[in-house]
Amino acid sequence: MDETKIFDVAIVGYGPVGAALAILLGQRGHRVVVLERYLGPYPLPRAVHYDHEVARILQSCGVADQCANIVEPAEVYEFQNGERRTLIRFGRIGNGLSGWPQSSMFSQPELEAVLSARVDELPSVEVRRGWPVTGLVDDGSTVEVRAGDESVRARYVVGCDGANSTVRTACGIPMTDRAFFYDWLVVNVVFDQPRVFDPPNVQICDPARPTTVVSGGPGRRRWEFMALPGESAEFLNDEATAWKLLEPYDARPDNARLEKHAVYRFQARWVDQWRQGRVLLAGDAAHQTPPFAGQGLCTGLRDAANLAWKLDLVLADLAPDALLDTYELERGPHTQAVIELAIEMGKLICVADRGEAAARDEALIAAYDGSLTEVPPFPPITEGIVLDGSPFAGELFVQGEVEHHGRRARFDDAVGAGWRLVTLEEPAIDDQLASWFAGIGGLVVPIDSGAGSVIDVDGTYRKWFADHGVVGVLQRPDFAVFGTAAEPTQVTALVHALRKTLQST
Repeated sequence: MDETKIFDVAIVGYGPVGAALAILLGQRGHRVVVLERYLGPYPLPRAVHYDHEVARILQSCGVADQCANIVEPAEVYEFQNGERRTLIRFGRIGNGLSGWPQSSMFSQPELEAVLSARVDELPSVEVRRGWPVTGLVDDGSTVEVRAGDESVRARYVVGCDGANSTVRTACGIPMTDRAFFYDWLVVNVVFDQPRVFDPPNVQICDPARPTTVVSGGPGRRRWEFMALPGESAEFLNDEATAWKLLEPYDARPDNARLEKHAVYRFQARWVDQWRQGRVLLAGDAAHQTPPFAGQGLCTGLRDAANLAWKLDLVLADLAPDALLDTYELERGPHTQAVIELAIEMGKLICVADRGEAAARDEALIAAYDGSLTEVPPFPPITEGIVLDGSPFAGELFVQGEVEHHGRRARFDDAVGAGWRLVTLEEPAIDDQLASWFAGIGGLVVPIDSGAGSVIDVDGTYRKWFADHGVVGVLQRPDFAVFGTAAEPTQVTALVHALRKTLQST
C-alpha cells in the first residue's frame, strides 16, 4: 500500500463543522481531505447564532478578526405572550468566560466563506467538491471512502455530512429520538433600509401562531412561524404565505426582499454510537437540536474542537487509539443536556392550545419581576480526559486579556491554544516531564510572576484563581479544565496525572 496516498483524516461534509475540523487538524500539519457532494457552497442562511465558547473555537481556527466583521451581539432574548407581555427575559450581556460576546448572530454563508478562505491557506488540507460519498470500507488500519468509481483512503473518517448523513447510514448507527418535532416556516429577510428591533431577539409565544423574530446577522432578520394543526408543508412553503405572515411586522415586497423561505421539521435526536472503528460522527450527523436554545451549530463546533486534539495525539502516536473512545464519553452527555434544554424551552413556545397557553402565561407573568434571567452554564465533562476528583475539572476555563513580550492580546492569541498549564508562579517540572509535556503541544504559562511571564492585564486569571481557591489550572486544547491545583506543590502533579491518563486510556 502506497502510504503517500493515504490521508490522515477524510472529512465527509464541508459545512462549518467539517471546515472547522479540517482547519484544526490542518493547522497541526495533518493531511486532510474534505469530501463534499455539492459543487459549490450552499448560498442560503441556516444557522444564525453562536456563543462565546464557539467564538473562542473560531479564534483557534485563526478567523477571529474575520468573524468579528460579520456578526452582531445578541444581548437580550425575550419570551412574550400573544399580547406581547413579557414572560421571561434572558440576558447575555457583555463577554462570556471565553473572552467573547456571550451571543453573536450571523449569516451562515458568510461564516462558511470565512472558514473556506482559512482552509485554502492550509497546504495539508485538500477539498474535493462534487464527491457524493456512496460507501465506506474499514479494513482495520484505514478506511476506503467511495464516491462512485472514485475513492480515497484515510486512517480515520469523520462524517460531518448533516442530518441525513450518508456516513451514519453506511455504518448503520441508530439514533435516539426524543419524539419532539414540529414543522416551522423559516423566513430570512433583508430590509432595504436599516431597521431597529426592540427587543432584538424575541419568542412570541402566541397560541394563534408561535413565532420567532431574531437577528440573522448584520442587516438581516429571521422569522420562524410554527405550522398550525392541519397546515401542510406545501401551504407554508409558499412565497405568498411568507409575505402574508410578515405583514404584521411591516415587512413587504416594497421594502424588503426574501433571502430564503423553507419549511423545516425541528427535531431532537442523537446517535447511540459516536464511533464505529475508524469512523466517527460530528455535527448534525451525530445530533439534531431544536433551535430554541440557539445551540445547533454550537454543539457541532464543540464536537470538532473535542475531536481535533484527540485525533492529533493519536495520529502523532502520542496517545493510543482508545483515546478516541473518550469522544463519545464527553460529547454524548453534553449534547443530550443541550437537547433537553432546547426541548424544555420549546415546550414553553410550541403551545397552540389557548387554555394551556393562558395557564403558562399566568404562571410566568406572576414570576417575572423585570430582571434578566441568566442562561445557566452547560454541565461539565465528568468522564473522559479529566482528573477525577479535582475541583472544577471538566468546566470551561476563562480567557482574558494579557500582555506577553510587549504584545497585548487575548490569551490564546498571545500564547496559542493547546495544553496550557496556567499558574501563579513558575513550577519546578523535571526535564523529562517537561519534554513530554512540550511534545504534546503543552506550554507552562506563569501569570504575573516576573520576567517572561504573562501579565494579567484585566485581572481575569487572578480573579478566577481567587474565586476558585486554586493556584494552577491545566487547560485542555478545547478549553476545558483537566484539573486544578490548590497548592503550589500540586501544580506539577497535574502534568504527571495527564501523562498517566493519556497513556492508560
